Amino acid sequence: MPGKMHFTRMDQGTDEDFQILKRVHEDTLKQLPDRLLAMLNDLSGDQAYNLNRRDHSLQAATRALRDGADEELIVVALCHDVGEALGPMNHGEIAAAILHPFISEDNYNLLRYHGLFQTYFFGSHLGLDPNARDKYKGEPWYQKTIDFCAKFDEVSFDPSYRNEAMSRFEPMLRRLLDKPRLPPASVKIER
Repeated sequence: MPGKMHFTRMDQGTDEDFQILKRVHEDTLKQLPDRLLAMLNDLSGDQAYNLNRRDHSLQAATRALRDGADEELIVVALCHDVGEALGPMNHGEIAAAILHPFISEDNYNLLRYHGLFQTYFFGSHLGLDPNARDKYKGEPWYQKTIDFCAKFDEVSFDPSYRNEAMSRFEPMLRRLLDKPRLPPASVKIER
């Protein structure tokens, strides 16, 4: 345990208090890979699809791996649906927010908007605009998100496809989460 902060208002905190807060955040970051793996494993309870969402996520990551994607995109594929249990309507935004400090802006936006881009494949069945993604045509991540959905996401509901095991991806996830690109905003203290 890193100690206890003593303030009742943040503007009354001392340097020592904020060093404790910094250590709390560092500990939380160390636990993030295990928490994400647990969230992925929790997706195995969903039986509405031909295969559960955990296996869908493994299948998407396996397809990215076999397609020669870089390690960051493979981890993005693995984690793209971790927010489903918390926010099915904005699950991409949840995954993107969690991974944002660790991934490129293109992959952040890919995660954030992949749900909207997926409506291309099913929107007409639900009265949604399948071309809603076209409003982002000028964005640098537009084509990458189309490719991600077509090659890794929308095709990964096949129970006969042989996935790699989670153990194949766990080291990749741990490596990615070990090196944030962005410092946690709450740790960066300016006076």
